[in-house]
Amino acid sequence: MNFDLSEDQQSLCDAVGRICQQFDDDYWLRKDKEGGFPFELHRALADAGWLGICIPEAYGGSGLGITEAALMMQTISASGAGMSGASAVHMNIFGLSPVVIFGTDAQKQRMLPPLVKGTEQACFAVTEPNTGLNTTRLKLRAERQGDHYVLNGQKVWISTAQVAQKMLILARTTPIEEVKNHTDGLSLFYTDLDRRFVEVREIDKMGRKAVDSNQVFIDGLRVPAEDRIGEEGKGFHYILHGMNPERILIASEAIGLGKVALQRATQYANEREVFDRPIGKNQSIQHPLAECWMHLEAANLMMMKAADRFDRGLSCGAEANAAKFLGAEAGYQACLQAVMTHGGFGYAKEYHVERYLRESLIPRIAPISPQLVLCFIAEKVLGLPKSY
Repeated sequence: MNFDLSEDQQSLCDAVGRICQQFDDDYWLRKDKEGGFPFELHRALADAGWLGICIPEAYGGSGLGITEAALMMQTISASGAGMSGASAVHMNIFGLSPVVIFGTDAQKQRMLPPLVKGTEQACFAVTEPNTGLNTTRLKLRAERQGDHYVLNGQKVWISTAQVAQKMLILARTTPIEEVKNHTDGLSLFYTDLDRRFVEVREIDKMGRKAVDSNQVFIDGLRVPAEDRIGEEGKGFHYILHGMNPERILIASEAIGLGKVALQRATQYANEREVFDRPIGKNQSIQHPLAECWMHLEAANLMMMKAADRFDRGLSCGAEANAAKFLGAEAGYQACLQAVMTHGGFGYAKEYHVERYLRESLIPRIAPISPQLVLCFIAEKVLGLPKSY
């Protein structure tokens, strides 16, 4: 069993790292202050062919696995771009898995190449204001009218909806009281985000200002039936195929964020002198940073195990959820310790670690809460009774 990266994997990280070097701390500090989508990074990654890393070669992608995608996302995050950089391309990596797996060949030919080329951007519209993580209770309706559907309802916490031209959206096609199984009655569509019928309101939030989060209000959006992915009423089952890879990618991004925070803290501890000695000589500084390194490395091993199992077609629900939990916690603790290592300067934007700390809360909260991960492990791994 070899835990080292292969030569190709290391070359991938090096190539993505060189692209990220074009976007320095000043770039991300400016994005954090002013906002605005990082189109320049998105374009650079598209031009180099990285946006389609998991898309089959037949549709313009690289046909690589989630393992390689996770390494790419960790490299982006660890470059100092953090969640602002990673979230700018996150949807491209896992979002259209349902199209790859369940779409017709005509749909794949139409939907995938523009995403790979970066000529179209997509958002993932699932969460609703009054359902949260209880996805089977979604209320946004899609009513069939001849050769199209008409969508009405709301979504919330939809990333990149300010700049997206397309959306992968889950909608109710059969009222919940009419379905036998609570997981049925939802249909999945990949369609135009037509702003004549879709109002997008940005949410002013704590961090990651460069990548917008939004409330979305849909009123009479006409969606061609040919934009439905798979069978009507089976959409919930389709999006499940994207959940484990998303957890793996989020874990890797959080670990990358923790790594750059730890790097900044270590550098500062070596350079900062108080009482005529570098503060890094004090065990009260050394030990917490050493512990952060161990937690990040352990989380990374779980993430790589989950990615490897996914790529080999093995069950990986427990590993993917555990990786998300461990990666998010390790990343957060490293970012918190980086701020504390810098002392008062850690609170200053020019040292960047306060931005890392704010962004580290994203993978702790989304796409699933740590509490629900613990419930999943308790029930599915340990065999304890369902608690919710």
